[in-house]
Amino acid sequence: MEKKVYSTDGKELRTITLDDKVFGLPVNDDVIYYAITNELANMRVGTACTKGRAEVHGSNAKPYKQKGTGNARRGDKKSPIMVGGGTIFGPKPRDFSYSMPKKAKRLAMKSILSMQAQSDRFTVVEDFTVESGKTKDLVKILDNFVKGERTVIVLKDDDAKIKQAGRNIPSLSFLSYNRLRAHDLYYARKIVILEGAVKNLSDFYAEDKEAE
Repeated sequence: MEKKVYSTDGKELRTITLDDKVFGLPVNDDVIYYAITNELANMRVGTACTKGRAEVHGSNAKPYKQKGTGNARRGDKKSPIMVGGGTIFGPKPRDFSYSMPKKAKRLAMKSILSMQAQSDRFTVVEDFTVESGKTKDLVKILDNFVKGERTVIVLKDDDAKIKQAGRNIPSLSFLSYNRLRAHDLYYARKIVILEGAVKNLSDFYAEDKEAE
């Protein structure tokens, strides 16, 4: 598959050949679903906590005698059916995270890259950085490719300057080629990928690495 490479001014420079083993695979919807679900589960903090009958503050004394009042039997005021009583089967702190097979996760990333590369949401741009680290300089470049959509920039390395320039743009997120996130890639309305990142992705997801 071939894609056009654009300059930061939005002008066409040349074409680049995308590796079909990374950008030309059939889309596997099932493994994409599992990868996104896994990421969302791993992000959950699991700190919700409620107090049960044995934990709420209150007296253990019987509020009134067992018989003769005409009321229902009460053991104490901490009963779950009393106001201020404990919670029945309420949430407790827990760990929602779980691991996903590496091969399945790699396949999910390649499936999403293939899906996006076959659409018009995928744009290859020459390698660039923002030396000033200023948001306005990055916005000037992005205006040639996106119009306020949810955008992901795939970097060829961990470029601190370009991340600094984009941290004030709420619709923009950055991904390094070796630390992709399925959720961000799948739901992005526009993917701007640096030319160097295309080669790095092809090397990183090469078949020989999968066999390790």
